[in-house]
Amino acid sequence: MLEELDIRNLGPIREATIAPAAGMTAITGETGAGKSMLLSAIRLVSGGAAESSRVSAGADEAWAQAIFALSDDAVASEHSGDTNDAGDDADSGFTGAAAAVAKAHDAGVDPEDGELFLSRTVRASGRSRAVLGGKSVPRSVLGAIAGELVIIHGQTDQLKIAAAARQREFLDRVAGDEAELAAYRKAWDALAAMDERLERLRSQESSARQQADYLRESIDRINRTDPQPGEDEELKACRERIENAADIAQGVGSALGALDASQVDVDAADGASAVELINHAVTSLRAIRVGGTFAEQADRLESINADLGDVVFALSQELGDEGSVEDLDQINGRIHELGDLTRRWGPTLADVLAWRDKAAFDLEDLDASPEKVAELESERQTLYDAALAAADVLSAARVAAAADLGARVTEELGSLAMLGASLEVRVTPRDKADDPLGPYGRDDIAFLFTPFEGSPQLPMGKSASGGELSRLMLALELVAADTRGGADQTFIFDEVDAGVGGKAAVELGKRLARLARSAQVIVVTHLAQVASWADAQFVVTKEPPDADDDDLGVVTTIAEVNGETRVHEIARMLSGSESEASLDHARELLKESVL
Repeated sequence: MLEELDIRNLGPIREATIAPAAGMTAITGETGAGKSMLLSAIRLVSGGAAESSRVSAGADEAWAQAIFALSDDAVASEHSGDTNDAGDDADSGFTGAAAAVAKAHDAGVDPEDGELFLSRTVRASGRSRAVLGGKSVPRSVLGAIAGELVIIHGQTDQLKIAAAARQREFLDRVAGDEAELAAYRKAWDALAAMDERLERLRSQESSARQQADYLRESIDRINRTDPQPGEDEELKACRERIENAADIAQGVGSALGALDASQVDVDAADGASAVELINHAVTSLRAIRVGGTFAEQADRLESINADLGDVVFALSQELGDEGSVEDLDQINGRIHELGDLTRRWGPTLADVLAWRDKAAFDLEDLDASPEKVAELESERQTLYDAALAAADVLSAARVAAAADLGARVTEELGSLAMLGASLEVRVTPRDKADDPLGPYGRDDIAFLFTPFEGSPQLPMGKSASGGELSRLMLALELVAADTRGGADQTFIFDEVDAGVGGKAAVELGKRLARLARSAQVIVVTHLAQVASWADAQFVVTKEPPDADDDDLGVVTTIAEVNGETRVHEIARMLSGSESEASLDHARELLKESVL
């Protein structure tokens, strides 16, 4: 919610701070007092156009800052959905404050103590600066984040709902069809990926076909050679043994003769072997009948002899293990084959095999043979059928929600001084016989509004005044809140009370207060019957300049009213005076304005 709005040197407002209530806040004041400047400040921090003419006379720059307090769940989304390659919010699954946190994170700013700071400076020279959490950002970033946190329903803002995409988003929110939409998007993404693949195959040029031929021939070459990881190193080691066979045989034989003469030609052995000598030493030590150190040394010698036995066994296995000259020719030939592979696709055989596997995958996309295209077209049809089935499920959910939404909004309009007004939410199959599917299903969605009985049914934005459209949006938001629960957003209504009075004004205020039970609501109003329902009320007042500051012109001040001060403001709104009768009427109105 909007926790605080700070303004400096914006139009007639020299300095002001507003801390709206968590529920409903009313902004009141005489006509022309400058209430519109508050909306200008909100639009400014929301990335709106910066007009140097809005800078107060005599000031170098105007500045506005909005501080938004975020729910724990929204802040937690920063850690659970570090999306950032998530794409748009429909794909990330985030809405409202959670989406704002995700977008701020993408811009390099995270909430501080559960708050986001959005500010904007406009210089009298015309340049502006957007700041998010103390970091300069493009104003489009402020617009994207504020768009998730604040929804303004004013005369110039209502046209946003006229966009088909906004109407679809609103209907989906009321329908609660997140699961159906997610299932469809998954099927659609798979279909879109296949379409992109097919398009790439069909449009590839001769260079791509040459690349496919190269990959195919390379894969065949590697497969014919059939290398195994580490095979070349093993072969080189084997070759080295064969090439040094004579030296190996002489050295191993001599070593064995010295260690254990029984392993070689006894006649060729030169004297007693190490094993025999150690055995003789052990026998001599055992013959000593005195225990202690002699027995210990004998044990050590026996342990040494056991180790020598292991060495003798290992060396004896090496005798006669060298290959022939014919083996050497075969090994050299194989090493040459493998070396040719590593020179082209190495440097190791593991790299060669990895290149082959990747090339096989790339070849699938480059192989534009008729058989391959036909195979992919068959897969594409399967994916299309799955997407179409998911779209039908999504359409059914939308159709059911559309009928309910239209009926309930029409009912609300009757209580908002709009008898005879109605809303129809129409869901129709997209008029594209060749391919009716789109990223969000197969439906065209239109909100058709009838402002009074007998009026033609026209698209929203083309069939109502600003006040009527504001009340229509209030009815829509009320139904959405009743259906889907609270919204983690701030709703701002301007001109919602245009053309309303009497009992209808009371019903209008009551409904704004009802919406404020599940979301923050700020309403700019001139009706006491609306303002009386607010949890907090701020009064915008024009004051003549001080004699010393005559060059500054009229100054606007903003102050919260409570208690008797608020009673006096409500009385002024009721009758333009503060007589005892109007004060009593104001007290009664405030007393009755309770849900």
